[in-house]
Amino acid sequence: MRDIKIFYGFSHMLIEVAFALIPLLILFVFFQIFYLKLSKQKLINLAVGVVLTFIGLALFLQGVHIGFLPVGEQMGSVLGNLPNKWILIVIGFVLGFVATFAEPAVRILNYEVEKVSSGYIPQQLMLYTLSIGVAVSIALSMGRIIYGIPLWYFLVPGYLIALILIRFSTQTFVAIAFDSGGVATGPMTVTFVLAMALGVASAVEGRDPLLDGFGMISLVALSPILSVLILGILYGRKEKEIERECELETEVNNDNRKKGNSQKDS
Repeated sequence: MRDIKIFYGFSHMLIEVAFALIPLLILFVFFQIFYLKLSKQKLINLAVGVVLTFIGLALFLQGVHIGFLPVGEQMGSVLGNLPNKWILIVIGFVLGFVATFAEPAVRILNYEVEKVSSGYIPQQLMLYTLSIGVAVSIALSMGRIIYGIPLWYFLVPGYLIALILIRFSTQTFVAIAFDSGGVATGPMTVTFVLAMALGVASAVEGRDPLLDGFGMISLVALSPILSVLILGILYGRKEKEIERECELETEVNNDNRKKGNSQKDS
């Protein structure tokens, strides 16, 4: 059985994470001394949080390097050699949906949206909207790799459609949509699906991994914007229907009151 060196290069990873967190700690210490002046208990809680973040981030990045990236590339190479290349589009759709469904940043965004909107925009609805949007984008990316379609064939029309949809969507959904585009390109999508796309581009004959393998993340950032804007348009129609029903109900109530008053007068 092949020996897997799980912690190979882990010391280097610890150094990288430390250099990433130290500037934030320095900035916090500055504000703590001159502005924040937090209590001792809060500082202890913060210190515990920093330690957990340091350990968790280091372990996650180590797992990415020894697990996600190699497995993604190997899967891409195997899938790229399949005789029926069109099946990659279906596999890309499923993987995109699952990766977004498991994305921690997406769940945090959905929680905040539901909390701020007082439940008007449910978490589950946002989660499925973003997952379907990313799934479609990865399916399109696989099709782009298979058939050699230039990236700008998707990006230019996509952003033009987004600009048009902004005109018909509400300001609330416009703001959420553009944040969703950044959130969807989280560690699950970037580490696993991007590695798989590069593996597919390397395996498919006539494809250059640099030209065809990259560019998927740009589509992943675009698709949630479109899906959330479409959701905003649907919500806008729903609001208009509710307003019409309320207006009709008000008119009926006013007519009934007038009839009642006329009967009393007679």
